[in-house]
Amino acid sequence: MSNSLTHILVSFAVLFTLLAVGGMLIWLERRLLALWQDRYGPNRVGPFGLLQVVADMIKVLFKEDWVPPFANKPVFIMAPAIIVTVTLMSFAVVPFAPGIQVVELNMGLLFFLAMSSLGVYSVVLAGWASGSKYSILGGLRSSAQMLSYEAFMGLSLMGVVMLAGSFDLNRIIEAQRDGWFIRYQFVGFMLFLIAGTAETNRLPFDLPEAESELVAGFHSEYSGLKFGLFFVGEYLGITLISSLITVLFFGGWLGPWLPPLVWFTLKTFFFICLFILLRASLPRPRYDQLMSFGWKVCLPLAVGNLLLTGAWILMKG
Repeated sequence: MSNSLTHILVSFAVLFTLLAVGGMLIWLERRLLALWQDRYGPNRVGPFGLLQVVADMIKVLFKEDWVPPFANKPVFIMAPAIIVTVTLMSFAVVPFAPGIQVVELNMGLLFFLAMSSLGVYSVVLAGWASGSKYSILGGLRSSAQMLSYEAFMGLSLMGVVMLAGSFDLNRIIEAQRDGWFIRYQFVGFMLFLIAGTAETNRLPFDLPEAESELVAGFHSEYSGLKFGLFFVGEYLGITLISSLITVLFFGGWLGPWLPPLVWFTLKTFFFICLFILLRASLPRPRYDQLMSFGWKVCLPLAVGNLLLTGAWILMKG
């Protein structure tokens, strides 16, 4: 009974923390972008502009929650909830520290890949259900982009699985006590970072939105709380990919002196800042360049990295 109660408490703690992080990342992104672009950013509402997030949430909650008359109403309402749901479910297998995990699965990495694959349904259904030409074009772009980059996302992680000998994220962390996997899997790390950026539709891979071409892409017709759910899902996706990078390539919660949870938080925070820096520094490519890069560069590199890792393990004996 006490074990069940512990799992329930951990689940609620993780859920509350993630939703709070999703809101605060809006403020953090604005502050960091302002710092790197030499401007002020939010600095009027509360100390350091911290209450700007509260003001934004009040605005989103009280804006008119409009459903277009030409939209497929049930699917239109359901689509934003899908991205938040599958992202939160992916966090269930992430080990934040020893004993701080919603559920421990021996196939935890496969569960993450399965959940990330379901995320594409959110933007595709949102684009189709909106009944708008701009939205459907954004949804089609998104489905092609996400499916293409998922093709090598899993392959980029197979080197880590081979080194650890398990799909269990806890065992992958324990296998890095003698050294982080980034030493042997730098190519896999870069490919997973690129695929994660494309999966979360972040710059420079935000072509499904493409404000200059498609108004706002797949969420052109959304407003109010449903529009806010897409943004919360995006920031939760950034946090999820940063957490997985920490677990798979940088030793998870392993580290000297500080408590394990602090180490995990610091490493994840670093990669969240890296995602924001990518938005501040990289231009948006053309859509054909994006697709060619995925199929002609990243996929062959992922296959080559897998073959070389297997050969190295065999030679090591």
